[in-house]
Amino acid sequence: MKQAGFTLLEAMVSLILIATVGMALLDWINTNFNVLQRVETIQERTEATRNALVFMETINPLERKQGSENIGIYQFNWSAEPVILPKSGVSPQGGYVSLYEIALYDTTVEVKFRETNTLITRFTLRQVGYKQTIFYEDDFF
Repeated sequence: MKQAGFTLLEAMVSLILIATVGMALLDWINTNFNVLQRVETIQERTEATRNALVFMETINPLERKQGSENIGIYQFNWSAEPVILPKSGVSPQGGYVSLYEIALYDTTVEVKFRETNTLITRFTLRQVGYKQTIFYEDDFF
């Protein structure tokens, strides 16, 4: 006599195999989701850093040693500490005193989301500060 269908033991073994494969698949999906979140966080930080670097090109630390600006979704906060104090610049050709006073600064920059005030990144940037101190009168005409 031929028997048709599954036995109880065969059904249990197949359910255990399906459950094991399902758990492994869910663990793999969870791992990939966590990696995706880390990649998004790193990309967010990289974009914020690039925007901060472009913004900091417009800041002269000799004139604005610290400050805060809201631009787009970001808030940029900075504070500059002198590495080399301001002194008169010297021309490389002939050693003439230049029109500018220059200094070197280490500027600490914080980038936050403006609405939530959460810190995205913090870094230190070395900048040159300058200020024109010598002016010539326009006697040529």
